[in-house]
Amino acid sequence: MHKGKLLIIADVENRCHATPRGLALAASLQQDADMVAFTYAPLKRLKVQGPEQTAIRQRLLQEREAAVQARIDKYRQSGQKVGLKVVWTKDIHTWIEKNCTDDTYTAVIKTGNRSESLLHTSTDWRLLRECPIPVMLVCEKKWSGTKPVLATLDLSTSVASKRRLNHKVLGNALWLSQALGVELQVISAIEVPTLLADLDLVDPGTYAREAREDMEAEIKKLAALFDLPASVFTCKRGPVEKVITSHAAKIRAQIVVMGTVGRTGVKAALMGNTAENVLRHLKTDVFAIKP
Repeated sequence: MHKGKLLIIADVENRCHATPRGLALAASLQQDADMVAFTYAPLKRLKVQGPEQTAIRQRLLQEREAAVQARIDKYRQSGQKVGLKVVWTKDIHTWIEKNCTDDTYTAVIKTGNRSESLLHTSTDWRLLRECPIPVMLVCEKKWSGTKPVLATLDLSTSVASKRRLNHKVLGNALWLSQALGVELQVISAIEVPTLLADLDLVDPGTYAREAREDMEAEIKKLAALFDLPASVFTCKRGPVEKVITSHAAKIRAQIVVMGTVGRTGVKAALMGNTAENVLRHLKTDVFAIKP
């Protein structure tokens, strides 16, 4: 399940947290890594001839390659295999998606840029929605040898596809925690339907208690399947985004592993899914997994 290499995206040099984090993670996972850097300039506007454009383009590619290679040399561990490719394109997410369709890469590692408007969709959001392999968005905070990995599950679901996604999320979170030598914790939100509560059609306390009882059977199954103690599972009442972000902050999680459902077109631009809503508020690294 976890054979392959990590694909690390080189960003602006002084803010590219993905380089040291990705190389450190590759070493912990005992995987090789490929670094890809992107560069592009609208050379047609320079009004120079074709050969001159080619020469300028080649110079820019070489300068970018030298800068990224120096950064790799700074952070790579002894004996670590790290490939490097510099690509001339401004369509970053499309290149990444096309090169992640086979089993070459385990995950994409990228510095997170967590902002979006309706008029601009960042590369991060496009990758979260469309990249066929897990995407890890890293933040500025450094990793710790003691802070846990947090898996976020929907333990209330009875939908088969969502239960399969729970398994993928938990399996990947366990894999990461074991590779990093840290504790694994699991969080699931009990979200009381606001409309029903506002109309006094349900008692929030009773609803949450019954939901928690229903989750116990699923917790027992997952604990047995992944050889985990039931004590690593926590269920809290509240909106999903609030429960996950507050619990991650409380336990000082260093990576939050979550499932995400891809959306495209107008629906993607106008309505973010739970993972995206959580991501906007998290101050930690996020490992996002597709169904």
